[in-house]
Amino acid sequence: MKNLHLEHPEDTILTGDLSILDWFISPSTMSVKIDGAPAIVWGTNPANGEFFVGTKSVFNKVKIKINHTHEEIDQNHEGAVAIILHNALDNLPRTEGIVQGDFIGFGGDNSYQPNTITYVFDDIVNENIIIAPHTFYTTDTDLRDAEAHPLSSWNFELNLRSTKTCRFVQPSAWMYEENFIDIVKFARQMSQMCEFVDVKKAEKIKKVINTFLKVDAVLDAEALATAADCDVNLMRFWKLIHTIKMDMLSVCANNGPEAYIGGENIDGEGYVRSNQYGMFKLVDREVFSAVNFRSGRFQKLST
Repeated sequence: MKNLHLEHPEDTILTGDLSILDWFISPSTMSVKIDGAPAIVWGTNPANGEFFVGTKSVFNKVKIKINHTHEEIDQNHEGAVAIILHNALDNLPRTEGIVQGDFIGFGGDNSYQPNTITYVFDDIVNENIIIAPHTFYTTDTDLRDAEAHPLSSWNFELNLRSTKTCRFVQPSAWMYEENFIDIVKFARQMSQMCEFVDVKKAEKIKKVINTFLKVDAVLDAEALATAADCDVNLMRFWKLIHTIKMDMLSVCANNGPEAYIGGENIDGEGYVRSNQYGMFKLVDREVFSAVNFRSGRFQKLST
């Protein structure tokens, strides 16, 4: 799939696209979603064969910011992002493929808060940098046409391994046995009563949902429909898909570092689940997303 922002499953149905129902019941790969910042992209530039580092701006269609040297980092970036990229260029192992991961921090401690979540490791991290890789990219031309794939499906001969200078955090994720077939059948029936919207209207509805999260309002179907000026059955259907997602999230587990928000132990940010119907995130947006919105930390470092 193209290098797009990961969607919440429930948001995909607003335009009448029901492929998420097949996504729920199809065999999948899963990875742990790590709350790091900024996103780091590195690997071999297919345009010249040279190793590079950068942020997601390496995928820009016009002003591409791709860094093969420290001089290019200074030209393209500044502040904390530049410091992180300088260290990434010095410490990341050379990779033939193109990989994206979230920066967690510099070595020397066992507790890190790169964004909203605090991660606690079992030991002091002695490596220079800590990164949680999660995505690899393929392209036949250059980075502007790169397509994203979950790292868990990487079939390259070269596997990412930590080195003396770089610790990769790659927790395993799994889902306990759970049958979603019946609830998905019910969702298909319910979808027949909905008045779906076009893409422009769907974006407005998503903004309304995010506003509810920001002010800690209950995600009530009737209230959402009134605020978004849309079919109440559509928002009831949205709520049902949200419930299916939360049921799926409740049977997911991982072996990653301990995670905390405000001192409270949590399972982590969530998961990324992928199959032939797409790559989507499983996140409790009433907890994690709401905290991000209200703390003003939702916009991660990216430049």
